[in-house]
Amino acid sequence: QVTLVESGGGLVQAGGSLRLSCAASGRTFSLYAMAWFRQAPGKEREFVAGISRGGSSTYSTDSVKDRFTISRDNAKNTVYLQMNSLKVEDTAVYYCAARGPFGVVSTTASYDAWGQGTQVTVSS
Repeated sequence: QVTLVESGGGLVQAGGSLRLSCAASGRTFSLYAMAWFRQAPGKEREFVAGISRGGSSTYSTDSVKDRFTISRDNAKNTVYLQMNSLKVEDTAVYYCAARGPFGVVSTTASYDAWGQGTQVTVSS
């Protein structure tokens, strides 16, 4: 099993940027497809972006395309989410998740491990 710890959340004004990090420990990180999900108050957890095991393929939901970028550094056992042009509606708890040894999917039930989450708050 892999253990995940997110960091980098915080309070930012609309239009600003944040970079989230997710550090993995335990099993071989490169065996896992990785993803970021988010959950706003009163809403279901939703897929934000995902990246394949080697990092060659990335996926993102339409609402964050051209604003958010997912990347990974397998040498550092870390996955990142660069968030630019943040909007108030991006406010949520952001979670990273690991799925191995398969590809990226958008369903929460398909992921084997989750971090504890990091709060992102975007003010107007």
